[in-house]
Amino acid sequence: MNTNRRDICTLTVLTLAFIAALAFSAFAVSAEMLKVTDDFGRNVTLPGVSERIISLSPTNTEILFAIGAGDRVIGATDYCNYPAEAEEITRVGGVSTVSIEKVVASEPDLVLGCALNSKETVERLTELNVAVVSLNPVNIQEIQDDIMLVGRLTGKEENATALVTDMAQRLEAIKARTVDVKRPKVAHITWHDPLWVAGGGTVQDELIELAGGDNVFSDKKEWDTASLEEFIDRNPDVIIVSIGHGVAGMQPYDYILQEERLKVVNAVKNGRVYTIDADIASRAGPRIANATEIVYACLSESVGDTGTPTPEPAGFEAVLAVAGLLTVLYFSRRKTKRV
Repeated sequence: MNTNRRDICTLTVLTLAFIAALAFSAFAVSAEMLKVTDDFGRNVTLPGVSERIISLSPTNTEILFAIGAGDRVIGATDYCNYPAEAEEITRVGGVSTVSIEKVVASEPDLVLGCALNSKETVERLTELNVAVVSLNPVNIQEIQDDIMLVGRLTGKEENATALVTDMAQRLEAIKARTVDVKRPKVAHITWHDPLWVAGGGTVQDELIELAGGDNVFSDKKEWDTASLEEFIDRNPDVIIVSIGHGVAGMQPYDYILQEERLKVVNAVKNGRVYTIDADIASRAGPRIANATEIVYACLSESVGDTGTPTPEPAGFEAVLAVAGLLTVLYFSRRKTKRV
């Protein structure tokens, strides 16, 4: 009888130990699970920190490299060209023409998407049990939030925090310099036929404000067109022109300087038409702080104390053309909250 009781006690202890072990194991697995909500409100659960990542936008690629996770990127788009190491990554198609087959064959544990990836692409990848987290920041604060999100996805929170802190400090330094300055009227264009301008609700509108200017097209919604007559009537003191991407045809910078009817505009009369690399100005990632510093240098009456190089007009040496319809489409859809 005593033996039976001992056996029962032993069995009970072993059973409890087994249950406890199972509970601990379940807790451990649960603790490793990573649950996030992306910029489109999609709830995504991942088994843990991502080690094999495919980036479906140049901005995402820049963020990944900037926080020290570039070595985990196993696939990228045809347009992912920064930093230089990104050009060596296997291509999986364009931003809006992603090859589902190449993505799946790469066996990623995370696909980092954006607003320009088609809804069908995201849905199909999800059906194939590929985790997709899509970013779509519409202002500088959301850019910083997304950098922190990518830091969490990659286990690089410390690096992401340091990067966001550095960006915030640089932006605050510029903001402090522009508290009491005379604010010039500014227009930021990306194309000339028709004139495409940055309106309110764009990151470019925000950085113009931070850099000490007033966007003359802030009443327009996001990226929009402006007639030549309207552009002349708004009479900007400074014109910022995005260039890059190797688009063929006349550069908007050259158009602004050569169009006879624009010679009455203050920016043209006073030689205050500047260029900015479209990749730096258009990508909602870490280099938006660089873009703000460059625009500040353009707007400042004394650029010597900015700590950044004075932008050089592109018409004399550059052969790169403007970021055309691709850039326009990118920003015209930034606030779309659907994939």
